[in-house]
Amino acid sequence: IPEAPPPPTTVRSSAEDEEAQAETILREDVREKSEQFIEDRIAALDWQQMQELVAGILRAMGYHATVAADGPDRGVDIFASPDGLGLQEPRIFVEVKHRNGAMGADELRAFLGGRRAGDRCLYVSTGGFTKEARYEADRAVVPLTLITLPRLRELLLQHYEQLDPAARALVPLQRLYWPVE
Repeated sequence: IPEAPPPPTTVRSSAEDEEAQAETILREDVREKSEQFIEDRIAALDWQQMQELVAGILRAMGYHATVAADGPDRGVDIFASPDGLGLQEPRIFVEVKHRNGAMGADELRAFLGGRRAGDRCLYVSTGGFTKEARYEADRAVVPLTLITLPRLRELLLQHYEQLDPAARALVPLQRLYWPVE
């Protein structure tokens, strides 16, 4: 019995390889620029708008979030919980620092003061965090998540479709479609 011929193989020319490589580089460049443009839009918000954006993202995630009134906020800019009253856990306390400089361990310790078992904390800093602050967050007795500008962008994009119109208006975005292989 004669053997079946092997299936035909597709051979790509070097020109096709170069074109595919150029497309990959272009796609990556567009993605990186898009991320930077979004971060720039977020960074251009004022401190009140930044608090509203973070609260909007929490609402899009299914929480009831309230921004503290102007004035002394006792170190809590946003309070969120499943029921909005803090009767159901998790009770989420959020501090938002919209600055260029990195936040240090002292600021985190001050924020964590007064938190108790069952509380969860988010510390948003568009300027990032020092190494000491990250260490402090890792060893905190109350769960504390540090959110930087790139992580805030990721959360915004992840929950953008669920944002309320007021939060969307802070960073208006448009979906872009790109061909895939």
